[in-house]
Amino acid sequence: MDDRPTSLQPSEQLVQKGKASQPNESNAYRKARAALLAEEIELRRHIARVAAQRRALPPGGEVKGDYQFLGEASSVQGANPTGIDALFGDKDTLFVYNWMYGPKRARPCPMCTAFLSSFNGNADHIKQRIALAIIGLSPIERQVAFKVERGWKNLPLYFDVNGNFSRDYHGIMDDSVDKASINVFFRRDGVIRHFWGAETGFVEAEPGEDPTTAPDLMPLWNVLDLTPDGRGTNWYPSITY
Repeated sequence: MDDRPTSLQPSEQLVQKGKASQPNESNAYRKARAALLAEEIELRRHIARVAAQRRALPPGGEVKGDYQFLGEASSVQGANPTGIDALFGDKDTLFVYNWMYGPKRARPCPMCTAFLSSFNGNADHIKQRIALAIIGLSPIERQVAFKVERGWKNLPLYFDVNGNFSRDYHGIMDDSVDKASINVFFRRDGVIRHFWGAETGFVEAEPGEDPTTAPDLMPLWNVLDLTPDGRGTNWYPSITY
């Protein structure tokens, strides 16, 4: 359900009232920029509507699989696998990112690396409200070694011991190769349920575009979208430059 006010002013009226301008701009620029600003306001409103619709989802499926994880402490002192409930800690909501660093990969996916590098900077803030888990198919020692290499200090890494979680929640492709996936879970009265998972990857990409999670969680792409050349068509991030 949309929990915003229902009587919103037309975006064009808001633009006219705002009277935005930039130094030395032409009339043609201001006219085009005003039209764009109205669209940006509509986009902001649409994002808010989608977020409200997401929050109003009915309870998702109960989490029942045989899921086993080893966290970073096990790489130091040894430990038995834990279930998904341990990933929540003292929180009731859990955000999970499956990253592409399986045992067959010499190095992690550069896109996953770019995302996690930016995510690391906000993880401490996010963890004030929800729990985080970054799950990979490589042994935890291998994941931790790359974490140290990158200087990630705020991302809790886990090894999916039997791969069941990754298979069930779309972190493994049909050809058994690991893939990135995003899922959110919540816990109520001792019951863990799925809340939301990124599904745009299951939909055919539109012409000239890659299928991406909406809204895109990578600051990299959001920054480039503000520039004259945009994201480009033949560039992706690398682990090193």
